[in-house]
Parts: sequence; structure tokens; C-alpha cells
Amino acid sequence: MSDALQKAEAAVTEAADNTEMVRIVAAVLAAQQAQQQTPVVQQTMQPVQRPVGLYVAAGLGGAVALSFLAMAAALLAVAVAVGAVCATVCLLVLKSMLADFRRGR
Repeated sequence: MSDALQKAEAAVTEAADNTEMVRIVAAVLAAQQAQQQTPVVQQTMQPVQRPVGLYVAAGLGGAVALSFLAMAAALLAVAVAVGAVCATVCLLVLKSMLADFRRGR
């Protein structure tokens, strides 16, 4: 029975040593994982400052371009109206001439 008792005592000692070894290995693994993790750096986002002068210049340029386009459209409308009046007068004169020609004058 003492042989069985010695075997049991050796097994308990070995189990205790294995438990300590497992704890040490777990601690080493945890330390390695902690070193491998990169620290999270929080960067504050600074608001982007946009060039206000560029937007003002673009707005003024757009306004000038629109005013030129409006004047061009108005000039085109005047030209079409003058052409319509000229065509009407020309047709009236031709009609009058045709009527005079048919009467024999």
C-alpha cells in the first residue's frame, strides 16, 4: 500500500507542477498578447477650412455669366421680332404689288 501511496503522492506533485506550469504559460501568453496590441490613438478631427474667396469668386462669375446669357437671349428675341416685322412688311408690299399687277396699273 505504501507503493500506491507513493505513486499517488508523485502524481499529486506532478499535477501541482503542471498546474503551476500552465499558469506561467498562460501569463506569458497574456503578456505577449498585451504587447502585440497596438494602442488606439484617438485623433481629433479638425474642421476643414474651405477657401471662402474661391466660392465668392465662383458665385460672382456665375452671376455675370447668367446676366450675359440673359442679355444674349433678349437680343435674340429682339432680332427675331425685327425679322418677323420685316417679313410681314415684305409680304404686305408683295401682296400690294401683285394686286396692282393684276389690275393692270
